Amino acid sequence: MSETTRTNEEKKLPLNGRRAIPPNNSNDEENEVPEMEAFGLIPRGFNPRDYLRVEDIYMFKEPNEINKQEHHTDKYYNPKLIVRRGQPFQIQIYFNRPYKPETDQFWLEYLMGRYPQQNKGTYIPILVGNELKPGQWGAKITHRENNSIRLSIMSSTTCIIGKFRLYVAVLTPFGILRTRRNSATDTYILFNPWCQLDAVYLDDEKEREEYVLNDVGIVFHGNVEDVKTRSWSYGQFEENILDACLFLMDKAELELSGRGNPIKICRVASAVINSRDDDGVIAGSWNNTYDYGVAPSAWTGSVDILLEYYSSKQPVRYGQCWVFAGVFNTFLRCLGIPARLITNYSSAHDNNANLRLDFFLDDEGKVDTRLTKDSVWNYHCWNEAWMTRPDLPVGFGGWQVVDGTPQETSDGMYRCGPASVQAIKHGHVCFQFDAPFVYAEVNSDIFYTKMEKNGTQVVESVDTTHIGQLIVTKEVGGDGMVDITEEYKFREGSDEERLALETAVMYGVKKQSTRDTTYQPQTDVDMDFQAQKAVLGNDFKVTITFRNKSRNSYTATTYLSGNIVFYTGVTKSEFKKHSFSAKLEPSSSSSFDIVIKSSEYMNDLLEQASFHFFVTARINETGKILAVQKATALEIPALRIKTKGELVAGKEMSVIVEFTNPLKQALENVTLRLEGPGVLRTIKKQLGRIQMNSTLTWEVKCIPMRPGFRKLIASLSCDALRHVYGELNVQIQKP
Repeated sequence: MSETTRTNEEKKLPLNGRRAIPPNNSNDEENEVPEMEAFGLIPRGFNPRDYLRVEDIYMFKEPNEINKQEHHTDKYYNPKLIVRRGQPFQIQIYFNRPYKPETDQFWLEYLMGRYPQQNKGTYIPILVGNELKPGQWGAKITHRENNSIRLSIMSSTTCIIGKFRLYVAVLTPFGILRTRRNSATDTYILFNPWCQLDAVYLDDEKEREEYVLNDVGIVFHGNVEDVKTRSWSYGQFEENILDACLFLMDKAELELSGRGNPIKICRVASAVINSRDDDGVIAGSWNNTYDYGVAPSAWTGSVDILLEYYSSKQPVRYGQCWVFAGVFNTFLRCLGIPARLITNYSSAHDNNANLRLDFFLDDEGKVDTRLTKDSVWNYHCWNEAWMTRPDLPVGFGGWQVVDGTPQETSDGMYRCGPASVQAIKHGHVCFQFDAPFVYAEVNSDIFYTKMEKNGTQVVESVDTTHIGQLIVTKEVGGDGMVDITEEYKFREGSDEERLALETAVMYGVKKQSTRDTTYQPQTDVDMDFQAQKAVLGNDFKVTITFRNKSRNSYTATTYLSGNIVFYTGVTKSEFKKHSFSAKLEPSSSSSFDIVIKSSEYMNDLLEQASFHFFVTARINETGKILAVQKATALEIPALRIKTKGELVAGKEMSVIVEFTNPLKQALENVTLRLEGPGVLRTIKKQLGRIQMNSTLTWEVKCIPMRPGFRKLIASLSCDALRHVYGELNVQIQKP
């Protein structure tokens, strides 16, 4: 190093009275390691060539070789060695002459970051011993032949996750000789769900294959009564994705020494996945305008988003909850943390975490949108990550909620989790992180409150079962849906549920009881509301049913408000108002149909074709109010995908995407996307317009790289129509 560069180096390091070494929070930066580290003056006749010298290191890093096979990392599209911690791996060292254990001494050095330190786990010297101890760094010789030795190396089960640089050091009487910096011997070390001593150990092989190794998944959306599905390509093994995921931790400035801890990694990742307050990966947009970006519904997977962020270092536009959750899932699975994507239907976004969502009614019993601040999301997606929680009492390990969607701040940043699912179920919301917020998302009650002229609030109706009525994830080994509601809450109305609620209140979740307010519901009349399933662009009907259980005749002044909403439950516009008087005969049921015409909703329709209906009815004889709300969504037509030609790895095949425009208008500025991990990289196509009733056909030629069961995923997006998807399972044969 010349004199000038050395003085520049010294200038660059700011003086800091608190720490001797600057923060070490970049996996990318390196220090210079001397090839000859002299112990003092070197005698004139010293020739390093006289001593044991490393000629070559063979890493067994091909996908079909022992290391990647045994460590379940053979799917990573990355030429370097990738291993999982706490499990032995092999390397072979070639010397310039046979190794003599009596006189020769060498050791390995693994380094990470700019300022490697042994006590921080960023400088790891490994001496060769006779045996490997489980869970600790070590190396032993398993094979000697001519000038080479084969080593089995064990990494620690608490080792930092990331990319290490490898050096081999040889001791000579006058100093240490090291191998040259060689990036081909860089070694990635990941979490190991197959190792019992690892914090992310998962004991079921089928679950490990799903939650760590599956690179496609399903997002459940729509609403409770009409669950819709779409596929999402996680692509955690695709080229450069591992480096992009490691970069996220650099971006979040997570100290390297903290990167062996899945709790810390999840916490910082939930902040860096969204762009709020740290210029993270994805910028959210919920207002139906997506200028200078991609509409959230158009993405088919995480790879494009992560690679764009990795190269531009700027937030990628735009995402909504399933996009944040899809990318977060890729990040977790890529690093080896078992993860799954969760959908909570009728998810409460409670602005003051008091376990009640207030919907204010005006004099006529209509919902007052000015006063109502809380909203019910038709669905909300988050992730669960699997890990032990040594920071909590026994029993709260296992699945942890982590959420990258920016909803509320936690410790000053938009992030959420990890929060123990078990703690949420039992109401132990005192345990970090953000359990009260998640508890409210799945457990709040809806209060319909009337504001009197004098400012008092009268509770007209309470709905205790609407929020969090269905929580689901994809089944292990298939595309079906699993209902996991009971993992988050006890059955509605059970003693255990009441106890969990009391526990949550004791630990500081605010809950106003209905006793504080005057509330006597009308018990002898029930009201129900159903919407007919309909395809986008068609008329459909909704039905309001009253059941009068009393012996009295009643009349009910009924008011229906139909709103076009974002999937977050926020209203864009009211498109239907209808009021009528219903006569309720004693001990009988009566139904009333209302027709919703396509001309009433088509102009204002938002991309998920979601409606939200409020129905309120005032029983004139008693003055009591009945209230019910329901979300419903139209069927959006799908894309059709088919293949042509032989489906064989390494051979050309065609993928054909077809779509028929169902609307009574032409579609403008249409974008199509198609991807399939292992078959083809994402391809985009822009189209000017598709006339009404006309069919578009798009053919793409590709050469699938990997044999096995694969999924093709396509999306179509334009201003008038979004959330149009198609998918196809294909079996790629071996050549």
